[in-house]
Amino acid sequence: MLLEHIKDPSDLRKMTYKQLDILAEEIRHFIIEKTSHTGGHLSANLGVVELTIALFRVLDMPKDKIIWDVGHQSYTHKILSGRKDEFDSLRKKGGLSGFPKRNESPFDAFDTGHSSTSISAGLGMAQGRDLKGEDYTIVSVIGDGALTGGMAYEGLNNASHIEKNFIIILNDNDMSISRNVGGMSTYLNGIRTARGYNKLKKDVESWLRSIPYVGDQVASSFKRTKESLKQMVIPGMIFEDMGITYLGPVDGHDIRSLERAIRDAKKVNHAVLLHVITKKGRGYAPAEKDPQRFHGVEPFDIRTGRPLEKSSGVTYTGVFSRKLCELAKKDSSIVAVTAAMPDGTGLAEFSREFPERFFDVGIAEAHAVTSAAGMAAAGLRPVVAVYSSFLQRGFDQIVHDVCLQNLPVVFAVDRAGLVGSDGETHQGIFDLSYLCEIPNMKVLAPKNAVELQQMLEYAFSQSGPCAIRYPRGRAYEGLSQYSSDIETGRAELIHRGSHIAFMALGSMVSTAEHICSKLREQKGLDPSLINARFAKPLDEDMIRELLKTHDKLITLEENVERGGFGQAVSSLAERESYACRVINIALPDAYIEHGDVSALREMLGIDSDSIIRRLERDGIV
Repeated sequence: MLLEHIKDPSDLRKMTYKQLDILAEEIRHFIIEKTSHTGGHLSANLGVVELTIALFRVLDMPKDKIIWDVGHQSYTHKILSGRKDEFDSLRKKGGLSGFPKRNESPFDAFDTGHSSTSISAGLGMAQGRDLKGEDYTIVSVIGDGALTGGMAYEGLNNASHIEKNFIIILNDNDMSISRNVGGMSTYLNGIRTARGYNKLKKDVESWLRSIPYVGDQVASSFKRTKESLKQMVIPGMIFEDMGITYLGPVDGHDIRSLERAIRDAKKVNHAVLLHVITKKGRGYAPAEKDPQRFHGVEPFDIRTGRPLEKSSGVTYTGVFSRKLCELAKKDSSIVAVTAAMPDGTGLAEFSREFPERFFDVGIAEAHAVTSAAGMAAAGLRPVVAVYSSFLQRGFDQIVHDVCLQNLPVVFAVDRAGLVGSDGETHQGIFDLSYLCEIPNMKVLAPKNAVELQQMLEYAFSQSGPCAIRYPRGRAYEGLSQYSSDIETGRAELIHRGSHIAFMALGSMVSTAEHICSKLREQKGLDPSLINARFAKPLDEDMIRELLKTHDKLITLEENVERGGFGQAVSSLAERESYACRVINIALPDAYIEHGDVSALREMLGIDSDSIIRRLERDGIV
C-alpha cells in the first residue's frame, strides 16, 4: 500500500498523479475502516481527501499553516502529518482528537471545533506574520455551510484590506451538517452552474494567441479585461466586489487542477478566495447517498452503513421532539428555530408537520436567538433548539435581545453536560453558569423523560424567557412516580431523611438517587433527596429548610462549579450564616478532553461511586 510509505509531506512530492489517485482511495478506505470502529465525522472527511493531498504537496508544512474551519474534516491532514498509527485511539480518552489540536502536533496551526472561525483566525495569523516580518503561507479552509455564520463575513470584510498573500479556500459541497439554506447557498449554486467560465476564458485566450502577428498583444488586452468577462458570466461576484480575488470553481477531486490553482493563489499579493467543488461522503456509497446521517457516526457496519449498536429507549431529544409537536397542534403560535441542526436537535419531525412554522437559519446561532426574539415580539411563541456549547455563540443576543425585553422565548438546550467523544469544544458544561447570571431568565433541568414534557408545557405558559437543559442520549425513566406540577422556583422533595441531604439538578438526580440507595444499604444512613428542578430561580425556602434540619447539604450538577447551581446554594447558606455544611459536587473549572462519557464521569469524580469515596475521604459519611 502506498499509504504505508507516507511518513511526512515530502513523500507525497515523489509520487505521480496516478499514484496520488490511488493514495486518495487508500486514505478513504483507511478513514472508513477506522471510523467504523471508533465513530467520528465521516462524510466531511471523505470529501476533502484530494484537497488535503494537494495542499500538503504545494505547501511547506508545518512552516506553512492550514486552518480548518470547524475541523471535523481534518482526518486526512492528521494521516499525512504522521498520526496514522494513532487512529485506533481516535476520540477515545487520552487518544487522538477528532479536531485539530495545537498541543497534539506542530501541523495543527489553530484549535477549532465551532463553525465560521477560520477566516478570522487565518487573517489574524497573517497579520502577525507580516508584523514580525516572517514569510510563510496561511490557508483558511471554510465550508459553504460555514458561510452562513456572520463571523465569516466579518473576516471577509477585513481580509479585503490585507496587503500580502492570504488564501481562503471555499470547500463547497452544498452541505453543512444538513442541506444548506439561505441566500449564500443560492449564490454559490449560481457559481456552480457557471463553471464553464474558466474553460471559456482559456479557450478564448488560446484562440486569440493563435492570431498571426497580433495574437499575443490582443491576448494581453484580453487578460486585462477578463474581470469584466467574469462579471458577465458569473452572477454577483460578491468576493471580487469586496476586494478579494476569486479563483475557480475548481474540481475538488482533481489533484492536478487543485495544485495548479493553489500555486496561482500563492502568487496573489492580497486576499484570494479559491472556490473548490467537492462531494461530501465521496467514495462510500451510503455516505454519498445520505451525507447528513454520516456527518457524525457511531461505530457502524461498513457493508451496510448501519450502526453496530441499536439505540435502546427513548432519548431526551426524542421526548422533546414529540412533546413539541403535541403542543404545536394545540397552539398555532408555537414556532421552532434551528441553526442548521434540524435532526440533531429533534426538530425534523416538527419541520415535516409544520413547515410554515419551522425556521432553519443556517449556522448562525446569534441570528437564531435575535430572530426568535423578533418572533416573540410579534406575538409568536418561539423555541430555539440548540446544543449547549453552540448556544454560547448567542450569549450577547440572549442578554440584550431576549432577556432585556423579557420576551417569551423557550431555549431547548440539548447536549447539556458531558457529551464525550467530540471533546472540549462540544462539552455542554458552561450553560448553567452563563444562563443563570442573566436577569429575567428561568433555567430548568428535568430529572427524567416525564419531567421534560412537564417543563416544556410550563415554559410555553410563561410570559418571559425559559431555558430547559437536558443531556445527550437515553432519557432516564426512573422516579416516574414523582411528577408533581412544575411551579416557578419550586424544588421537588423525593425523600425526607435526616442529617444529610442531596439536592441534585437534572441529570444528576439519578446519580443522587443511586448514592442515597448505596448509603442506606452500606452505611445505614437515611439521606434526604431533593430534585432541584430550577437552577434559577432557586427554591430558597426549601434550601433554608434543609439548612436548618440537616448537618450537611450536598449539591450535584453536571456543570462547572464556578457560577453554577451549587455555588448559588452555598452563597445563600453563607449569606444567612447557617451552620449546615454545604458541599458542591460539580465539574472542575477546566476544559474537558474527549472520551467516553462514563470514563469521563469517573475521571472527574461525578459518578456515584466516586462521589461516595470523596464523601468518605472528607469524613462526610
